[in-house]
Amino acid sequence: MTNPVTQTPQPSVAQLNTSDGHRFALVSLTSLFFMWGFITAMNDILIPHLKGVFSLNYTQAMLIQFCFFGAYFIVSVPAGRLVKKIGFQKGISAGLTIACIGCLLFIPAATNKIYWVFLAALFILASGITILQVAANPLVTLLGNPKTASSRLTLTQAFNSLGTTIAPIIGGILIFSAVAGSEASADSVILPYVALAAILFFLAIIFLKLALPNMDMAHENTANSSTDNQATQSPLQHRHLVLGAIGIFVYVGGEVSIGSFLVNFFGESHIAGMEESQAAGYIAYYWGGAMVGRFIGAALMQRVSASKLLAFNSMASIVLIAIAITTSGSLAMWSILLVGFFNSIMFPTIFSLALAGLGPQTSKGSGILCLAIVGGAFVPLMQGILADNIGLQLSFILPLTCYIYIAYYGLSGSKPRTW
Repeated sequence: MTNPVTQTPQPSVAQLNTSDGHRFALVSLTSLFFMWGFITAMNDILIPHLKGVFSLNYTQAMLIQFCFFGAYFIVSVPAGRLVKKIGFQKGISAGLTIACIGCLLFIPAATNKIYWVFLAALFILASGITILQVAANPLVTLLGNPKTASSRLTLTQAFNSLGTTIAPIIGGILIFSAVAGSEASADSVILPYVALAAILFFLAIIFLKLALPNMDMAHENTANSSTDNQATQSPLQHRHLVLGAIGIFVYVGGEVSIGSFLVNFFGESHIAGMEESQAAGYIAYYWGGAMVGRFIGAALMQRVSASKLLAFNSMASIVLIAIAITTSGSLAMWSILLVGFFNSIMFPTIFSLALAGLGPQTSKGSGILCLAIVGGAFVPLMQGILADNIGLQLSFILPLTCYIYIAYYGLSGSKPRTW
């Protein structure tokens, strides 16, 4: 999944020269991007597993994504305030520690076999990740020459995609292979999440000891000078921003929703009839396609306008999902997997198009777009309701509808204008 850009405090920092210490810090930060990509994609394995353990319907199973992505919406603003108060370095350690606690809560959830404890653990885990993103994104831009900040952030986000690609393979082996040939057990999630907890705790210690640049977190002088002028204006007066926020909502929702149902979809007898352990490995193609497509898309956007490429990719996704809905066998299976490739450029493209021309209101607009990531909580839940009522295959009509809106945004809605 594309790394969500959460609300971040705006530091006032002198230009920094890249030192050996900063290179080590950048490598450490890159590991964070990998980790939260890995953890996010693990949900695609957790959903079908817990669905079987607790005999859940699709709606109940999608509460996993609802709790996970709901944390982005609820915690984002408080996380920004926390990081502003304690600083980026301690903020990262705090986020890692909270995420570690969330992972450890999988132990009582599994041993006592209580679903709501799993949901609480996921919310706490996602809360820690939200704090991490609030602190880590700006730090990446500060660790080195400001002129190369974008390339550093692109590199770290590539490792985020690597995490989402590897997670289904490793998660499938650790969780599904442990119960192969026997009744699904909640205990099989303990080992992978305890291992994640250990890694997160180790990283928390490292970041407390890293030599990071000193940053002025106050930023009061420059902030106060523009507050009065901006207070009388609302970024919501920009039509393309509002429509872009809807675009982020439906995109994240559609992308996450498809990934959440893949294992169960491949398990359908008329699709592939796969065992869960086998189907889990194929999810890597969905997220891996997004990683490959990101590099190809970045090159294409030097020649093709971002809005046109967004419209083309969304139309391709519409066709692929329609094929997955109306056909069967390997054609339906590979069609839905290929959607991941076309997802690649959508999040950053919608984000940048929505902020075009906002000027001093850009930071406020960014905050609005970040909150729209909550689509990852609601759209999967709504598809779960559809799957329970009209069937799993037909329920993909909901993400198809999401991509129809994205095509509209690329063709027309993204043009900068006010209401």
